[in-house]
Amino acid sequence: MRKIFFTLISLGIFSACDVLDVKPTNRIPKDDAFKDKTGIEKGILGSYGPFQYLSYYGRSYLTFSDLSADNLEQPVDGTSSDYREIDNNNIQPENSAVEGIWASAYEGINRANNVIAKVPDMSDMTDEEKQIALGELYFIRALNHFNLMIYFGDVPVKTTPTLSPDEVNVPRKPKAEVYAQVVEDLEYAEEHLPESSVKTRASKYAAVALLARVHLYMGAYADAITRATEVIDDGGYALVDDYADVFTDGSAESIFEIDFTIQARNRIAEYNFPKSLNGRRELAPTPDILGAFEPSDTRADASIAFDGTLPYAIKYDDLSTGADNVIVLRLSEMYLIRAEANARLAQNLALVQGDINMIRNRAELGDTPANTFPELLEAIEQERWVEFAFEGHRWFDLVRTNRAMDVLPNVTKLSKTLFPIPLSEILTNTNPDMKQNPDY
Repeated sequence: MRKIFFTLISLGIFSACDVLDVKPTNRIPKDDAFKDKTGIEKGILGSYGPFQYLSYYGRSYLTFSDLSADNLEQPVDGTSSDYREIDNNNIQPENSAVEGIWASAYEGINRANNVIAKVPDMSDMTDEEKQIALGELYFIRALNHFNLMIYFGDVPVKTTPTLSPDEVNVPRKPKAEVYAQVVEDLEYAEEHLPESSVKTRASKYAAVALLARVHLYMGAYADAITRATEVIDDGGYALVDDYADVFTDGSAESIFEIDFTIQARNRIAEYNFPKSLNGRRELAPTPDILGAFEPSDTRADASIAFDGTLPYAIKYDDLSTGADNVIVLRLSEMYLIRAEANARLAQNLALVQGDINMIRNRAELGDTPANTFPELLEAIEQERWVEFAFEGHRWFDLVRTNRAMDVLPNVTKLSKTLFPIPLSEILTNTNPDMKQNPDY
């Protein structure tokens, strides 16, 4: 069924459809939803909602990056066939867990687009209030589009609400066009959003930090350096002394994180923790990541615990309520973005070393011995591996640097560095340019 209705869920009123499908929900017409700035505020808050889904930052989006790479594996007693496919880098287009990422992100985009369309008509909002509201919504839209692209490659770009069945049939756009839209949205957000100490909502420096990441992925290294430096110098963030404290909600190092509560919980710990602690243990650290930490690296004990001889990831450890926030952007990434971008441009060798050492010294390690740009790039890859273990970076790092086939034995074709477009999208989207990724 492809009719569109609108619903009041949690804190916001928004469309219940996405590019994947349009399904009726309950139940108020959209024209009744956004009458004033109070309604717009509810709509903005509601647009964050899909980030909390179990298919998104509530579990799958982070864990699948590590499961596809060499950080996590499914134990022999794991029960999920969807996870087994991802672990083996042999994903089927009908994989329901992968479909969940696609659907969640597009729902977030469509929620944002529905609110964006209503902001200009709000008579009780000043121009500044409208610009701030749009900046926050554009940030949400940009993050969703970017996350889709790095998993699936060319993806549909949606900048208007899906208001009729015909609008569901949207073509895939080349990555260059997706990047262009993401950058445009984030630059607007940067210009109009205020600085803020609230980590669970978009802010000026959250937009700048995400631009730094986007430019690194694009290979726009000079821009990545500029944006990362802005966050480091002007954002007001600081590396915390104890690495384990990074994962305390709202730490000084956190730039943007997804809010989870007892009512809207994540299930990361549930899937990582051993059965003896009432977890499911669908995921376990690999021997590779266990051996990646240097002997005195304090990040090891803050990242991995043991149940007897069985290791499990502990960065997100609220098994009872799942109310620990999930970090999307933090300051240490900005240092390593700046270091990598400078190293790829073969410039500022001392600054590259200094940025790496900021991260190593916090982990109680000595300065990097690397002293050439090729050596420094290897050192940065290693630091990103252990610094961001179980935070959903590893697969994307290996893919964007064309290292996946060198490092991961199950990845034997370049085409397998993209996830398949969900089969349901291929079957329901009649646009001739909605085609499956090669070799799926």
